[in-house]
Amino acid sequence: MTAGSTDVGSPIRPTTIAEARRLSDQLGVKVVLACETGQYTGSFKFRAAYNVAANVPNQRIIAASSGNYGQALAAACALFGKSCTIVMPETSAKVKVEAVRRHGGHVEFVDTRVKSRAARVLELAAHDPDAFVSSAYDDPLVIQGNASLGRELARIASQFDCVLAPIGGGGLTAGIISGLRESGCAKPVWAAEPLIANDAARSLREGEIVANASEPQTMADGVRTLSVGKHNWAVLQSGLAGVIEVSEENIAEAVRVLHTTLNLRAEPTGALPIAALLQSPDNFRTQTVCCVISGGNVDQELFDQILTTL
Repeated sequence: MTAGSTDVGSPIRPTTIAEARRLSDQLGVKVVLACETGQYTGSFKFRAAYNVAANVPNQRIIAASSGNYGQALAAACALFGKSCTIVMPETSAKVKVEAVRRHGGHVEFVDTRVKSRAARVLELAAHDPDAFVSSAYDDPLVIQGNASLGRELARIASQFDCVLAPIGGGGLTAGIISGLRESGCAKPVWAAEPLIANDAARSLREGEIVANASEPQTMADGVRTLSVGKHNWAVLQSGLAGVIEVSEENIAEAVRVLHTTLNLRAEPTGALPIAALLQSPDNFRTQTVCCVISGGNVDQELFDQILTTL
């Protein structure tokens, strides 16, 4: 594995690039991995969180997160001497809750069956009007932060034909598309999302944002969003080549495949691109696909369960 160069002077760790020959043989598709599991706080979310904490003047930040953005924002706030409150579902992965707290963030739990994370954020903001309310995905600062990954991928664009990345709210894919465009790179970007959380695919088909009725309980907890963000949609509507909808079974299989072929610990959300190749290999047979493994923060109990369930 090799690390690509990142923006000069940035604390962002460069993504790790791996030519996955054994994985390619198993999938029947040529694969290059861009692994964000070694990013600060274990996922790509630090790219966005750092950009938010660095650019807003507020000393306190409130955000909703299933975990990865929350711990990334807590870590970024600590670097700037700021504080943050993270609204998290009661079902959040323990490893992510503990990480938010370890980095100094305050966790506010919410039962999403009764009240949405966004509604609880608004309640907290009403009591603290001086705090900045940060979206984990629907914010130009988030897109701008994630664009750093797109710029990194543009520097190695000769190694692949297209990019395949997870999608939930759309901050990652919108950022990758933006970063590639900024670099003059026209490689197509595909997205992968769970079939039971397929609002992005439905939105592309309908030509407008289509929302889920409630937070979908996919094992890929990082994409349990109601819809793609409005700021992201402005980029995704014209910038996405398509969305692959994947089964929960293929998400679990993707986690297992990454572990057995590369000894790579990926969370279910991070494994979505590999699940998409398992689901629809014929879409990519003649191409080399750069799969963005977005994070590796997964509870040990869930990880063990996935590995032992065949």
